[in-house]
Amino acid sequence: MGYVTRIVIIGGGPGGYEAALVAAQLGAEVTVVDCDGLGGASVLTDCVPSKTLIATAEVMTTFDSSYEELGIIVADDTPPLEQAARVVGVDLGKVNRRVKRLALAQSHDITASVTRAGARVLRGRGRLEGMQALDGSRKVVVTAADGTEETLTADAVLLATGGHPRELPDAQPDGERILNWTQVYDLTELPEELIVVGSGVTGAEFAGAYQALGSKVTLVSSRDRVLPGEDPDAAAVLEDVFRRRGMNVMARSRAQSAKRVGDRVEVTLADGRVISGTHCLMAVGAIPNSAGLGLEEAGVKVRESGHIWTDKVSRTTAPGVYAAGDVTGVFALASVAAMQGRIAMYHFLGDAVAPLNLKTVSSNVFTDPEIATVGYSQADVDAGKIDARVVKLPLLRNPRAKMQGIRDGFVKIFCRPGTGIVVGGVVVAPRASELIHPISIAVDNNLTVEQIANAFTVYPSLSGSIAEVARQLHTRKAGGEI
Repeated sequence: MGYVTRIVIIGGGPGGYEAALVAAQLGAEVTVVDCDGLGGASVLTDCVPSKTLIATAEVMTTFDSSYEELGIIVADDTPPLEQAARVVGVDLGKVNRRVKRLALAQSHDITASVTRAGARVLRGRGRLEGMQALDGSRKVVVTAADGTEETLTADAVLLATGGHPRELPDAQPDGERILNWTQVYDLTELPEELIVVGSGVTGAEFAGAYQALGSKVTLVSSRDRVLPGEDPDAAAVLEDVFRRRGMNVMARSRAQSAKRVGDRVEVTLADGRVISGTHCLMAVGAIPNSAGLGLEEAGVKVRESGHIWTDKVSRTTAPGVYAAGDVTGVFALASVAAMQGRIAMYHFLGDAVAPLNLKTVSSNVFTDPEIATVGYSQADVDAGKIDARVVKLPLLRNPRAKMQGIRDGFVKIFCRPGTGIVVGGVVVAPRASELIHPISIAVDNNLTVEQIANAFTVYPSLSGSIAEVARQLHTRKAGGEI
């Protein structure tokens, strides 16, 4: 019997469990060290729970915004004087119980897959012990909840420990009125007045969701607009929708502190203004879980931000030590974490591997409408990083959108002048996460706008707008921005 390669993975999120499946399939002896349950924050407190909550909000928004235009009549016994009262409400306690149930079920499914593949799952916290041994192996010490320790020997170690919510010193979450995004699922009643601090992806998603569920939402943004990291046209559409639906969007307003005052929360802004609500959600970024891993002693370089430095095949600066996911700060997406973890195992175990290419990553903001992007962005074009032509087509012109009462959104595609190769795209629409895929395939395979334009689309369909944009790019003369 030949030598079996020993792999130890610290962290059971998408980066860790996907790596475990690959390594086990390639014949390695795999141990996953995890303290919270497989799936990590992505499954237990982040992606899966938030998108489950948003699924309920999506139904509410669709109903509220479209039913009158579509000719739907709702029988209601609301007295005439109170006729503006909401016809449909939500039981947040029931919603959150479903959220937790689904997250737990997903975690159990992942654990079953990993153990079925032949990997061992060890509950506890892992850390690297010292430098690499003369035989090239590494030591990992696992501390269980009861304090007992077990030392594992590994030929390669993958660090996939994720991150946790950043907290402001003067706005500490208490889990009742001042909350971070992991604590909102303990709410049993809908917040009457919710202040969301932070207008990045997490803040925007929760602000939109709770607004749809029936909360009165104030979104505090320190920047000029919501979603400062996203396509500016897309962010403008979303901010317009937020305001139209009654959200109070406060731009250029930096929160300094949040404190409880009886049954309410007061948020003090940098300019001295004070805003009051029943609850406050802090969504001010994340901090990598890189402390306590023995990184310095093991020779693993860490950036000033606390993120672990990696190359494009997930190697750290320490031989035999790889890293994946949010702890690396490469791209805080479950899909990227999973790819980093798989690449690490392919690389170490000698399988065919392609380096991580972030210009083919598709991502989505789960607001309503959703914002999906892939490849080069408007910012890249404006900064001169790439020479590209762009066409943007509003969904208002799409026949299917008209039928469904969809007023907001657009399709935008970037292509190279001359060749017409698709290098990026943005879709703002309901379920944009599904519509971005054809553009993603085009970017990944260097397809041209002519090829996209010549492929059949269903009539009527929202995807017809993708083909129409491609046709316009194909027929316009090269060189000018449309």
